[in-house]
Amino acid sequence: MFKALIVEKDDDGKTHASVQEIGEDRLPEGEVTVAVQYSTVNYKDGLCVGPGGGLVRSYPHVPGIDFAGTVERSSDARYKPGDRVVLTGWRVGEAHWGGYAQKARVKADWLVPLPEGLDARAAMAVGTAGFTAMLAVMALQDHGMTPGDGPVLVTGAAGGVGSVAVAILANLGFEVAAVTGRAEQAEYLRGLGASEIVPREELTEVTRKPLESERWSGCVDAVAGAMLGRVLKQMKYGSSVAAIGLAGGAAIDGALITPFILRGVNLLGIDSVMQPYDNRVRAWQRIASDLPMDKLEAMIQPATLADLPQLGADILKGQVRGRVVVDVNA
Repeated sequence: MFKALIVEKDDDGKTHASVQEIGEDRLPEGEVTVAVQYSTVNYKDGLCVGPGGGLVRSYPHVPGIDFAGTVERSSDARYKPGDRVVLTGWRVGEAHWGGYAQKARVKADWLVPLPEGLDARAAMAVGTAGFTAMLAVMALQDHGMTPGDGPVLVTGAAGGVGSVAVAILANLGFEVAAVTGRAEQAEYLRGLGASEIVPREELTEVTRKPLESERWSGCVDAVAGAMLGRVLKQMKYGSSVAAIGLAGGAAIDGALITPFILRGVNLLGIDSVMQPYDNRVRAWQRIASDLPMDKLEAMIQPATLADLPQLGADILKGQVRGRVVVDVNA
């Protein structure tokens, strides 16, 4: 028997989450059983702990799109008992039972070995948010962005993805401009390495100008909507925007084709869910080498399974800063 956060749906369609003791016979099919040590909280987790957001296929359900721990049993030759592993994406925690439990059973293809220098707790301080941030930084660098090109903009900077992106970019020597709508987060963002704080309202007004003055050598954008429309007009010639979220809406408000054809701006879509294995390994190795652990520690908010119903509601309201690390065994 082990503990798990179980989300159930009533006949009237309402969902309820509670910590329960369940047996291994209830785990889904998979080649590898993992003794989970830590998980975390992402926006998708908030949806799955609550109303589901259309992500959960069936109930009862165990959410948790990320987890890290050690292999307990494996029928796949790539993993043996005791191996340290991390999982993000693949619709685990949505269509497949996830990491809000002391045990998880998944397909071997979904796992990645934890790189040296990164333990399970640190991996979940990173989680999908930090993994996505690293993918964004890698994409921008692959498209030629270097520290000498000028400031890099990070929108939604106080959130999970933004926090890690700021810390990684600053550690790599980039000048980082952090966008936030919460003035009280300025000191936190400067502590992560931001050299400039940009109030959100400066970038949310839709304008009819086809282009504005060139300001940014790159951008990690978690917002989309009107903000992305403005940012595209301010990008430097030949620069790139890595789009990783849509907190401001699924459209790009006020955007024109002009930045793309007159300034050669690139819009790079970043997907972390179905990312190929080799690039996952590359990203986790880069995280281990390029994310300063002291900055990561400053982002962490500890939690237990019992805290998750409230944290799930909080993250949907934008009230969670940095990274939540869930000790499933506490």
